[in-house]
Amino acid sequence: MDVYDVVIIGAGPAGLAAGVYGASEGLKTLLIEKRAPGGQAGTSSRIENYLGFPSGLSGAELTRRAIAQATRLGTEFITPQSVKDIKQKDGYKKIVLEDGTEINTRSVIITTGVDYRQLETKGVSDFTGAGIYYGAATTEAAACKDKEVYIVGGGNSAGQAAMYLSKFAKSIYIIIRREDLTSTMSAYLIEQIAGTSNITVLPKTEIAEAMGEEKLQQLCLCNIETKERRQVNADALYIFIGAKPFTDWIELDIIKDDKGFIETGRDLKNYDSFNKIWKQNRDPYLLETSCPGIFAAGDVRAHAMNRVAAAVGEGSMAISFVHKYLAEVK
Repeated sequence: MDVYDVVIIGAGPAGLAAGVYGASEGLKTLLIEKRAPGGQAGTSSRIENYLGFPSGLSGAELTRRAIAQATRLGTEFITPQSVKDIKQKDGYKKIVLEDGTEINTRSVIITTGVDYRQLETKGVSDFTGAGIYYGAATTEAAACKDKEVYIVGGGNSAGQAAMYLSKFAKSIYIIIRREDLTSTMSAYLIEQIAGTSNITVLPKTEIAEAMGEEKLQQLCLCNIETKERRQVNADALYIFIGAKPFTDWIELDIIKDDKGFIETGRDLKNYDSFNKIWKQNRDPYLLETSCPGIFAAGDVRAHAMNRVAAAVGEGSMAISFVHKYLAEVK
């Protein structure tokens, strides 16, 4: 029956950062994660542009360090456990877990992140986990030794995976629908890819079919413009084609954009429904949702940067707004 100062839903980089800062600043803090901590970043084979790690580090290592730090400072963890609802009652928020347990808290930070979009191409679902993977894990890197590896997607996570796997694989092919990577990937990664002899970018290309017997063996590639098809040998396929936010479970009057990302701060004023929902005589704080005292940080938030460092920054920043909110309602 304890009342927490803040409950954080989701233990990706934003949630873990909020846990570290919340506990270190004296807030009674609880972190709930439905899967394994680390989120999407936790599966990243190499994060090269994270401040303070000049030679990079893996998502798993960053996650392990963050959990140890948050635990040492006093953050409580519940995992694996899903949240199915947030209710508001008598100025408190009530977190309802999947098993029916209810947790009382004075504020909430939603950091549930995103889920990979599925590639709906013929044959892909047959070999998911057997040569076809969403995201790149270091555990599979050794299995790519001297193999032909394909990557779908033109974002930073695809580029990071390509660079990491290029140390093991014979050849890496990055499949993108656009003409080049400039509009979707950081310049440092584009330069690294250009300077790596066993990585080839295949522009204006898509996968028509995945084939094999017990595991992936071949891909049928199609040129988007000419419609020309060719069959290639493929030992592994890694898919990075965007992600959808984990917000389907939210039933409160929390305004989301048309893709399901949570709107926060001044962007809420673009919605006609905002004035009906918002009853405070102040504007929402930068990371505050349309429900006072409920904040969103990291990739689940509309207009987020989708970078680990940005998520960590938002998670820690959300705690400063929690302090402001708690000072109002005391």
